[in-house]
Amino acid sequence: MKTIETSGLMAMRQDVIAQNDALKKTALAGVTGGVTNSQPAFGAAMNAAFNQVNNMQHAAGDITQDYTMGKTTDIAGVMMARQKSSLGFELTLQVRNKLLKAYQDIMSMPV
Repeated sequence: MKTIETSGLMAMRQDVIAQNDALKKTALAGVTGGVTNSQPAFGAAMNAAFNQVNNMQHAAGDITQDYTMGKTTDIAGVMMARQKSSLGFELTLQVRNKLLKAYQDIMSMPV
């Protein structure tokens, strides 16, 4: 049985932290009301976050397929990749829900 590599776990942790930082930058850009030279536009930041989640899901699908075909035997790596892609999707879904709720609240305000 293979042991879980600490470096692999740390790399996955760094990926999740990087995604969280990208979403924080996106939220800060919306709160400050403008775009500065150091921060990307809201749409570009959201697009980058969506692409990152998409890449995680594709990687999880690829490693799952490799496991089912017998190309790899690292079940812990497969489960970690699937969990990471699941968390990324859930985070994206929650951000979408918050943005939609904020839009609905603004649209329901009397003028």
